[in-house]
Amino acid sequence: MTLTLLAAAAPEGGGAPAFLTEVAALLIAAAIAAYTATRLRQVPIVGFLVAGVVIGPNAVGLVRSIETVNAAAELGVILLLFTIGIEFSLDRLVAIRRLIIGGGTLQVGLAIAVTAGICVAVGSSVPEAVFSGMLVALSSTAIVLKLLAGRSATDSRPGRVQVGLLIFQDLAIVAFVLLVPMLSGDGGSALDMVVALGRAAVVVAAVLVGARRVMPQLLERVARACSQEVFLLVVVAVCIGTAYISGLLIGSVTLGAFLAGLLVGESAFDLQALGEIIPLQTLFSAVFFISVGMLLDPGFLLANAALVLAVVAVVALIKVTTTAVAVAALREPVTVTAVAAFGLAQVGEFSFVLEGVGREAGLTPAGLGETGSQTFIAATVVLMLVTPALSALGRMLAARAIAGRDRSLAEDLVGGSDTRHGHVVIAGYGAAARALAELLDRNGIPFVVTTLSPDGASEAADAGYDVLRGDATRRATLEAAETPDARCVVIADDEPDAVARTAATARMVAPGVPVIARVWGDADPEALGVDELVTAENASALAVAVRVLRRFGLANTAIAAEVDRIKRSGWTGGAVTATLSAIDRASQLEFRPIDTQGCPHVDEITPVLPSAAGCEDCLRMGARWNHLRVCLSCGHVGCCDSSPNRHATAHHNETGHPLIASGEEGENWAWCYVDRARIDGQPTIDSPT
Repeated sequence: MTLTLLAAAAPEGGGAPAFLTEVAALLIAAAIAAYTATRLRQVPIVGFLVAGVVIGPNAVGLVRSIETVNAAAELGVILLLFTIGIEFSLDRLVAIRRLIIGGGTLQVGLAIAVTAGICVAVGSSVPEAVFSGMLVALSSTAIVLKLLAGRSATDSRPGRVQVGLLIFQDLAIVAFVLLVPMLSGDGGSALDMVVALGRAAVVVAAVLVGARRVMPQLLERVARACSQEVFLLVVVAVCIGTAYISGLLIGSVTLGAFLAGLLVGESAFDLQALGEIIPLQTLFSAVFFISVGMLLDPGFLLANAALVLAVVAVVALIKVTTTAVAVAALREPVTVTAVAAFGLAQVGEFSFVLEGVGREAGLTPAGLGETGSQTFIAATVVLMLVTPALSALGRMLAARAIAGRDRSLAEDLVGGSDTRHGHVVIAGYGAAARALAELLDRNGIPFVVTTLSPDGASEAADAGYDVLRGDATRRATLEAAETPDARCVVIADDEPDAVARTAATARMVAPGVPVIARVWGDADPEALGVDELVTAENASALAVAVRVLRRFGLANTAIAAEVDRIKRSGWTGGAVTATLSAIDRASQLEFRPIDTQGCPHVDEITPVLPSAAGCEDCLRMGARWNHLRVCLSCGHVGCCDSSPNRHATAHHNETGHPLIASGEEGENWAWCYVDRARIDGQPTIDSPT
């Protein structure tokens, strides 16, 4: 009802643009579909497909600009394959090469042969029969990977089998697109196919080189800019750029997107990239599944229900049987075979693309012309709709096959396995987090550190700690830290607003896991969403460590001994241990402007004595900075706006002092916050006072 009113209310002579009405219809439909499906205990994909059928041009007709929708949908597939590539590593890809080459070749070959045989038996020509086999051989990369990711089963044994077969199918598309015109006699040659496959090999080789030698260094530099906006833009540019080049050279943007993900996944910033890209991927993937639903013509389905359902049953039987034979040939257990076979029982989204190529070459599914095309589209959408149910059926059969056997085997086969359990998730790596990590490590308590700081991550890794480079306010980071299985989450060094964001994400990912926080400034635990709160002004950085150790049952005497040992070892309660820019606080800073340069505040400049050797507030917090700035009114040392905490600007906002000077060696400029003006000058450092 809401969507119909929205479309009817769109003005003809002005007001909201027409495209905005369709965008709003898409997003509202996606939100309603996801909520409804979730409430009905279905995966959101089912809701998206149904929503597409309802709002598409063949039903209510709220969305008619199919070209625009398809463009957004293709972007969704690109981003989905990109995220899967990030989660995969080159080592894992090499580990499943037997599945990709052996299993993929057998599965695709068997599916084509069986389908072609059936088509010939019912009167199709050989070219049309082989073409139909190509359509059936492909499974839905987008749906299968989305379902696997939703169950955290991508790295389970059946998950690896399915991913391996899907990768081969994506590679096979390149050959299929060239073979279809050859089947119809309209052009192409064996040489063209060899050239195309050679290009594919070159693209893959380039990615392998880039993943090891280029991407880690590039993302390291980008991450040090301390800007999430810059990092996101670079990651998206790598994704889209690689996909575009792959599309030009080998005709497969999706394979290029997967390879781009592998590029980023080989760096130390894979988790950070995943956290940034997931929201975009979720949005555009929803558009993709809605666009698939739009292809279905409900009128044709109702008029030809018997034919469509018969095709659905035959295709599902072919896919399950051929996939099962291929997987069994690789000597995988019957449990893995069942999960993989039913998981890949649908026809893929790229079959729509291939069907269009065939139509241009004069080939249609089973040689039935327009009826064949419409039947193929209807059967494919129906198979996509029932894919979650078929996947669940495969898992149920696998579970029955191993009933009564080793439970760990069942978890490995059906749902994957966890690597962390009963651990502490430490969000950030400031002074309190360092103290906590040291105490946990000495007492044999497992923990994982999450941080965006390249220096902090390196320092923690050098200490032998388990480290994830990612933003703890992102769901992907806390999921990678396996927070639902953690004993507690600790946010040890942060401002109240950042603590609230991290705590909210933790509640979403792991509702039952307690959150302990230490903040700067006054705050209410309930408002922040934390279970225990330590105020930094009223307690040392060790206080939060004491709270955590008590949760693990350590006696007060043992905790006191540990705290005393750390204090006696020279721990400063907040000193920054990494090499940072510093200021000689024993010397006065005298900034001499060349002229007033249009800023009346230069008359207020006086020699000042720097208040600290580094950013005063960062030293207190145990945080990092990029560049130092000195207040020319009082000497306060703060950090620049490219630093995470921007303490120089915060000092101006608090005091109203207008001018700062760069505290970096060799730089001779100042900045007026009031006049928004840069002032060039020649600073001099007097002798020690």
